[in-house]
Amino acid sequence: MHILMTLANPFTCDTRVYNEAQSLLKAGHNVTVLAWDQQKKNPEGEQKKDIKIVRVFNTTFMDLIPYGIFKLRFWWQEGYKKALELHEREDFDALHCHNLDTLPIGVKLRKKIGLPLIYDAHEIWGYMVEKDLPWWRYYLWKERHLLTNVDHMIVTNPAREEFYNSIAQCDITIIDNYKHIISSKYIKPPNHGKKRLSVLYIGGFIKKRFLLQLIDVVKGLQNVTLNIGGRGKLYHQIERESALSDNTNFLGTVPPEKVIPLTVENDVVFCMIAPHDKNDVTASTNKQYEAMVAGRPIITANGTYSGILTEENQVGVSISFSKDALKRSLIKLRDNPALREVLGKNALNVAVHKYNWEKQEKKLVDIYLKLKG
Repeated sequence: MHILMTLANPFTCDTRVYNEAQSLLKAGHNVTVLAWDQQKKNPEGEQKKDIKIVRVFNTTFMDLIPYGIFKLRFWWQEGYKKALELHEREDFDALHCHNLDTLPIGVKLRKKIGLPLIYDAHEIWGYMVEKDLPWWRYYLWKERHLLTNVDHMIVTNPAREEFYNSIAQCDITIIDNYKHIISSKYIKPPNHGKKRLSVLYIGGFIKKRFLLQLIDVVKGLQNVTLNIGGRGKLYHQIERESALSDNTNFLGTVPPEKVIPLTVENDVVFCMIAPHDKNDVTASTNKQYEAMVAGRPIITANGTYSGILTEENQVGVSISFSKDALKRSLIKLRDNPALREVLGKNALNVAVHKYNWEKQEKKLVDIYLKLKG
């Protein structure tokens, strides 16, 4: 089959979409990704490891609109026109929409050309928007309406499946953000057997991730080092705060291919998500699965899906969303290298036997086998 994926980012570092596209290619399908590049920083068309990428840029009018969410309707128009143009040349067999911010394109195409439509919900998008616009539940309504046109749905974990079971009118498959196994053998961390601790965070620089608090807590601890990298709204503030701490190394933006090697080079992974966030509380996190395949313990927050996963599999510590709890957990992990090793080996074990991309890949390929009939 020739599959058209739609994506509302420029597709430069979206590992979930990349893994799915690569798995479908390996199964003998062709994949074209139609991506939205608002900054016009990438080529309009390119080929990356057999994935064809076609990018849609903002019109001059779209650039004048101050808030990204109000550009969506125009992206849907431009994306639909480009997708229809591509279909006339390439004759697609299926549509695969990543997130609600591309689903209207897929629904309009399905109605126009009759292709089967897969909706891949990485987030509960309406809840994500609600954080900035608490009075606006429009996208929760819109998603419910659009779901009537979806042939198959993909979600990331059982918590998300439970949410969508009540509103989706199609089959749902869980495909989580698990990572490829790099080694089935435990690799000793840099401070193996020592009462020293290196902590790693690579991801979004956003307020709800407890990062400024992390830098502040680490600043007051001996023999604890924080390595922090990523991108996002707090980039320059985190860079400044890191410079003020002898315990923190600022890594800047980290290329995707370096994330897991860096994870292996540290003792612990940090991933505290705000338990009061309606979207993130049920989120699967890349950090969790990166830590697992690297054989490293993780620090997570109580009351979140990642916290539950951590406790159930004994792959790290799940703590309250506070600086005091974080400080205690860092001291505990620093002073108990034997505990770190047990948790790290547990993490690798569950990755090898359960939480790996190889198992998710089969489920994704099976969806398309059923579509093909």
